[in-house]
Amino acid sequence: MKLYYYPNCSSCRKAIKFLDALGQKPQMINIAEQAPDLVELKTMLAAYDGQIRKLFNTSGGVYRELNLKDKLPSMSEADALALLSDNGMLVKRPFLLFADTGLVGFKEELWQTALT
Repeated sequence: MKLYYYPNCSSCRKAIKFLDALGQKPQMINIAEQAPDLVELKTMLAAYDGQIRKLFNTSGGVYRELNLKDKLPSMSEADALALLSDNGMLVKRPFLLFADTGLVGFKEELWQTALT
């Protein structure tokens, strides 16, 4: 299990605390220093039924700067995944990856169901 997180992100801190309470010790990766790779992003995309927008940090500054709200609907999946793999700050976090699925964003109920 891998957890891509951003230290200044309150949702990430809540997710880490939640995982600690369950005794889970994922590999911790600072998303600002290392973005998920294409294989990991494709795994997560499959977990979200191909909804590429679910993988983007739509409230982030980089998302707004690149005007992705308008560009994303017409962007190819390959181009969108390339953007995400190039800049971890575009990726919705926390980004929890299992062997064949994962979760983005922290919603305690969903994480509880997935991890128990």
